[in-house]
Amino acid sequence: MNTPGLTRRNFLAGVGMAGAAAVLGGCATSVSGTSGQNGGAVTVESNLSSPQAKAAMQALIADYNKRGSTRASLNTVASETFRTQLPTYLTSANPPDVYTWYAGSVARSYADKGLLLDVSECWRTMGNYSPALRAMSTDRTGKQVFVPTDYYWWGMFYRKSNFARWGVRPATTWDEFVTLCRTLKAKGVAPIGMGAGGNTPWVASAWFDYLDIRINGAQYHRDLLAGKRAFTDPQVRNVFARWQQVLPYFDQQSTAIPFQDATTSLLQSRTGMMLIGTFFADAAPKDVLDDIDFFQFPIIDPAMPVVEEGPTDGFFASKRSGHVTGTKDFLTYMATAPAQELYVKSSSGTVIPANPDAKDSGTALVAKGKAMLAKAADLTQFFNRDSSDALQPTADAALTQFFDKPGQLDSILSTWQAAATKVWSS
Repeated sequence: MNTPGLTRRNFLAGVGMAGAAAVLGGCATSVSGTSGQNGGAVTVESNLSSPQAKAAMQALIADYNKRGSTRASLNTVASETFRTQLPTYLTSANPPDVYTWYAGSVARSYADKGLLLDVSECWRTMGNYSPALRAMSTDRTGKQVFVPTDYYWWGMFYRKSNFARWGVRPATTWDEFVTLCRTLKAKGVAPIGMGAGGNTPWVASAWFDYLDIRINGAQYHRDLLAGKRAFTDPQVRNVFARWQQVLPYFDQQSTAIPFQDATTSLLQSRTGMMLIGTFFADAAPKDVLDDIDFFQFPIIDPAMPVVEEGPTDGFFASKRSGHVTGTKDFLTYMATAPAQELYVKSSSGTVIPANPDAKDSGTALVAKGKAMLAKAADLTQFFNRDSSDALQPTADAALTQFFDKPGQLDSILSTWQAAATKVWSS
């Protein structure tokens, strides 16, 4: 399910292009005093439930509603509940109009079912967006169905003050990483937190993704998630063999608590580091953000091109929306530089705006993350984003079971492949 030409170079080069700013309302030329042809507010269903992200979305809705043409209302749902309910939302008789979600294969999978609104008209006012972002936002028929607003990176996050106190430093290679884990454990610290319990089992997929792209490369990873390879392949077994090397260094609560609680464990020095996306900072107090740093997931095979996860977030809309005009107006607003800068300012500030005219937070952390993505040979999104929301639960079940019962790998992979085959054939 890879989009041709969607590489780190054309993505980041395009994001950095200069150009005319998107024109608010450019795809909704006949907006009146109501939100759409049926009147009422445009309903925005959001999975951004962490405190700072939720507050940022509320700030955006308030700013949009001040503009006086259309109005929007926000409903925030816990992310895991949102993911499982999204197909129901989109197929209901009276669905919400707009949804926070993800670009790439996951959006195309909903478009394939005829569930997403064609927003190509909006894209005609977004000429400064990169060709790669357009490609990620385009369905298989050539229509745009997604409006990107920001992207971010994953890394091994830690507290600088803790590493200094423990006398350790970030690892570059896999051998250095194993040594770092061994050292932290000897100091009485659980080296690695994860947070794949509760309603966030998908966090474990980051470990699978990174080990797979480090060992087998981006194309193999995409082929695997598209059903062109099998989870019983020897290459996949190699992924789990590497993971088993560091299983003794994970926090014992890794599959018992959600990532928000794992974040707390990291900040309170109960764990040493955590593979996570920058969204975790929305669950962290702002006064500790200056003490947060990260290092790149360790290199395993120096001959393998370095790939990073660079997920892109944004919005799509229901094809059954009763407020098409207002919905397009809202999406065009979200594509503007001022809207994306407001989100950065009102949240933890660790995302990078998709609009190249928008300024990021300018912090050293964000600059370091952007530089890491810029140096990558290629970018992947994340397990479900490179496949589908329907495939993600198969990974959740397999990976958490592996973590708890690694000796049952053969059975786990066979069961995973059978479950995935049902998804691919549906």
